[in-house]
Amino acid sequence: MFQLCDENLDERTLAEGALELNLAINPDTEIHWAKHKLQQMCQEAEQVLVHEPNGELRLERLIQLFYVEWGYCGDVNTYFNSENAFIEHVLKEKKGIPVTLGAVFLYLCQYMGFPVSAINFPTQLVLQIEWPNKKTQYFNPFDGQYLSQHLMTAWLIGYGGPLATIQPSHLEKVDNSTLLGRLLAVIKTACIREKNFSFALKCSDLALTMVPDDPFEIRDRGLIYQQLHCNDAAKNDLEYFIEQCPNDPSVLLMKEQVQLLLEQHPTVLH
Repeated sequence: MFQLCDENLDERTLAEGALELNLAINPDTEIHWAKHKLQQMCQEAEQVLVHEPNGELRLERLIQLFYVEWGYCGDVNTYFNSENAFIEHVLKEKKGIPVTLGAVFLYLCQYMGFPVSAINFPTQLVLQIEWPNKKTQYFNPFDGQYLSQHLMTAWLIGYGGPLATIQPSHLEKVDNSTLLGRLLAVIKTACIREKNFSFALKCSDLALTMVPDDPFEIRDRGLIYQQLHCNDAAKNDLEYFIEQCPNDPSVLLMKEQVQLLLEQHPTVLH
């Protein structure tokens, strides 16, 4: 079973880890096709870049190839669609969200040996480019554009309030487990919005492999169980949350949900 706490995750690329996560949620994920497609893209990129004279120009050519000639772009119309969080869908439709587009673009960069990595920026996946003896650059995988500190600060203000500023921790490299945890949260939220509660339940169970006793994740799982009419399991999870977090603002609502469950006939979870 895929686990976010797997120590071997950082031995794989982010795209490979995301594919394994996708497969754990949706068994119909065409993981072998996706891996073959990624390799095919690497080989094509290598042929296109072979005549570029230096690393920086090679990276600029790759950006042109990926975002213009191949046509990968951010999905601005259906951004929150859960399919955008699945690498296979991104490869087929050539659109996605920052973390999935970034995972694919980063896969190409790592194959080509470019000094590109993901950083711990709070608002979305941001890529960092570190050429020797050059100022560090930041890159938005959603639209293929370089980022200024002014824009990154504006993002933070929108996310954390008017006093938010870029902290050194925001620019530190981030491991795959953390990024995949963020991706998992995105998928769970999208699946709940789309009423795909079976996939949402898989997401919640995967999150709990990292922190098994997280009361907030257990609360969310309880609400998902409730939608799946697994009343006993839902009641147990919600009561656990109420016991662990008695002062949380959502406790009153959770108590109301437990009362509703007690008034319904229990179902057996197979």
